[in-house]
This record gives sequence, C-alpha cells and structure tokens, in this order.
Amino acid sequence: MAETELTKKYFASDAEVKWCPGCGDFAIMNAVRSGMVAAGKPRDEVAIVSGIGCSSRFPYYMETYGFHTIHGRAVAVASGMKVANTDLDVWVISGDGDTTAIGGNHFIHAVRRNLNLNYVLINNKIYGLTKGQYSPCSEVGQISKTSPYGVIDYPLAPLRVAMGLGATFVARGLDKKMKLSEEICIRGAKHHGFSMMEIFANCVIYNDGAHSQLTDKETGDDFLIIARDGEKLIFGVDSQLCLVQDGFAIKAAKVADVAEADILVHDEKNAEMATLLTAMRPDNGLPLALGILFADDSKKPYDDLVYEQLAAVKAKRGRTMDQIMQEGHTWTV
Repeated sequence: MAETELTKKYFASDAEVKWCPGCGDFAIMNAVRSGMVAAGKPRDEVAIVSGIGCSSRFPYYMETYGFHTIHGRAVAVASGMKVANTDLDVWVISGDGDTTAIGGNHFIHAVRRNLNLNYVLINNKIYGLTKGQYSPCSEVGQISKTSPYGVIDYPLAPLRVAMGLGATFVARGLDKKMKLSEEICIRGAKHHGFSMMEIFANCVIYNDGAHSQLTDKETGDDFLIIARDGEKLIFGVDSQLCLVQDGFAIKAAKVADVAEADILVHDEKNAEMATLLTAMRPDNGLPLALGILFADDSKKPYDDLVYEQLAAVKAKRGRTMDQIMQEGHTWTV
C-alpha cells in the first residue's frame, strides 16, 4: 500500500491494544482514525497527544507522531505544538477525569482561545486506570472506590461548559453508536477551530452499564435524541416524541399532541439552541442530545491570529529579529 493512500489501517500502529475486552475505547479509536483520514494529512503531519488514563494509551496505537504527557496537561502540550507548527493535524485524547479535574484550567482556556485542535473527551464517568475513583462527571449516588456510600457531587457537563466558553464546535457521541461517532470525528477533523467531541464510553470493569439507559435495545431511543442540522428534533423508539419551545427553555412532548410547525428543527449554527441541548438529561425529563450540536467556522482560531499578528508587527516595524538584536549598543566578545 502506498503511503499516500489514506485509510484507517494506514493510521493504525502494530502495537498490541491492551484495553479490556468490551471497552468502549475500541470503537472510539476506530472513529478517530476515520477523522484522520478525513483530515487528509499523511501520518507524518499528524500528532496525537494524551494525558493519563486508559484513554491516554491512544498514541501507542496510532502510526503518527504521539505524545503521552502528564495528567491533565495534554491540551497544554498540544497547544504549543499547534502554534509552533500550524500544518500539523493535532488530536487530543483525554478522559473525563483528565479533562475536567486536574486538567480543567487548561481545558477551559483552550476552548476560549479556539485553538485549532481536535479534542476527544472519552467520558466513562469514572477513573478507570487508577482503579475506580469517581470523577467530576460521575452521577449522584454512584458507588465507587472513593464514594462507597454514593457520590454526593453534582456532575459536571463538559459540553455545557464548552458552550459557555464560546466553543465553535460541540458534539456528543456514544460508543455503541459507532457510525455516529465516526461522523462526529470526521466533521470535527474538518472544522477550523477547537473541535470539542465528547463520546460516552463504557468501562466494563469499574463502571459497567454507565450508559445502559441509552444503549438498551428496547427502550434506549426514548432517552436520547440525535440532532441533525435541518431536521426536526424527533425521538423515541417509535419516533413518538419531540422537542418543542417552552418559553426560553425546551420541553419534550408527544408528536401526536403538538402541531407539526411547533416541533423544533435543529440548527447547528444556533448557539442558544445548542446551549439548551447540551444541558438536557434524561433525569430532568429530556433526552440526552447526541450528534453535532453546534458548528460555526466564523471565529478565527488562536493559532491563525498569532501568525497574523506576527506578520502585522513585522510589516509595521520593518525589521527582522536579527536586525533588532543588532540595534543599539552592541559589542563583540
């Protein structure tokens, strides 16, 4: 196979994959490779950066440049790489603990700056690699090694945070819905700016069944909705439910009980709608929103702005760095 032929296999390394059988990370890795193919860069122009956690083994399984960094710092390293070499297609792979706990500060500023990075947050609502402590995304009441009587924290919603920071691409997937995860990674890879992709995954060892309400073959579709641009927001096992406006909020209703014109239509450029979609949860009577919730290329990425500013300063000052270093009082040693 010629190296210029971009396929998922082309981006796969020959390293033995050491996730537990049944781990959701396998499906997500396949989706990420699809995103790399869509980006259209050869593997020597692709870099994948991870922090600490089961998800952070990704660099070993990709035949690209890879950096396995330290806990919570993946996006800081990736930011420097992207600004230093804007031609690189840079992917960050992180877990819910890695991103939202120790890495929270780096994460929020990467979103705010709109760095041109592909950020995949694998959310299994637990610390898996370090043996089952609860994370900021764990559910209230969840039993874990560090919450033997149940979690009492309210869970953090990463996509809701991202929208509050002015994110330009926000999407959510689910490991069991592999085609949707691929679609998200492909669109995220093509987005010019910070692509925030949260994908729910199952941890078969420490939080098995974390997303069983969504993946149940009989009833799962009653608790999730896949938002597609330009399509009506209809969901349910029999497509019997929909979303409608309720003042400044959204509520679920039966399709049979509302006028067709009242059913909301998804607009992925509508930030207000996306903010509401990211906040929906089955425990507040609304389905979990999957798909591409927001996508807007109108805001320039930070790395573009850095080089625009450098070019403008050079044009204004009319001097090279070497000339500046030779100005004024200089001497030879």
